[in-house]
Amino acid sequence: MNNLPLKKIDWKKITGIFLFFTLVFSVIFVVYKLVNAPSISEDGYEKLKSDYVLMLLQCALGLVVMFIPSFIEHKLSIDIPNNMEVAYFVFLYCAIFLGEVRNFYYVIPYWDTILHAFSGGMLGALGFSLVCYFNDTDIFHLELSPFFVALFAFCFALSAGTIWEIYEFLADGVLRTNMQKFITAEGTVLSGRLALVDTMKDLIVDSLSALVVTIVGFYSINNKKKKS
Repeated sequence: MNNLPLKKIDWKKITGIFLFFTLVFSVIFVVYKLVNAPSISEDGYEKLKSDYVLMLLQCALGLVVMFIPSFIEHKLSIDIPNNMEVAYFVFLYCAIFLGEVRNFYYVIPYWDTILHAFSGGMLGALGFSLVCYFNDTDIFHLELSPFFVALFAFCFALSAGTIWEIYEFLADGVLRTNMQKFITAEGTVLSGRLALVDTMKDLIVDSLSALVVTIVGFYSINNKKKKS
């Protein structure tokens, strides 16, 4: 009897499909809740139309950005490691479905901080992958030292984190959402330094997690270069 080899599980495909259908059903759910939600809260804890607008925006955006890795691989011919794409899908699931739809940002302590730490490290690793790819090909004829590879990865992660905070600021201003958490769960509008805490905390956490990843990456690349 021949022993047939077990087919390797394609976790990237599984997580991608799971995320896609989760977001599609979330959009349907949010649209239903949006139609029936009040515009003004009577008890201070009821979700308003503006809350569901934010959820709908996040879910719709998630359905778009989840295909960015596929676009990069097919249009730019840049191979992104499968484990990094899986991590990306997991992050979108945790941030959009669990965070916004399931309200984990308010239910689970430090959920936002955990996600920013995860995303900062993930973006730092992505920065390493990009510059190492360009280093190993003749597309841009790059020959960067390990230090500048790490510096690029760190700046790449910080730039992406900053762009996200700009997006949150614009969404709050245009759509009257509360992505920057300047309104508490009880409806209190924060002012002064307290209103800046969420944004600055996010940027600091992004920076620290990206710094850890880039330091580890620097020593890893440096050691490989010394051995070669």
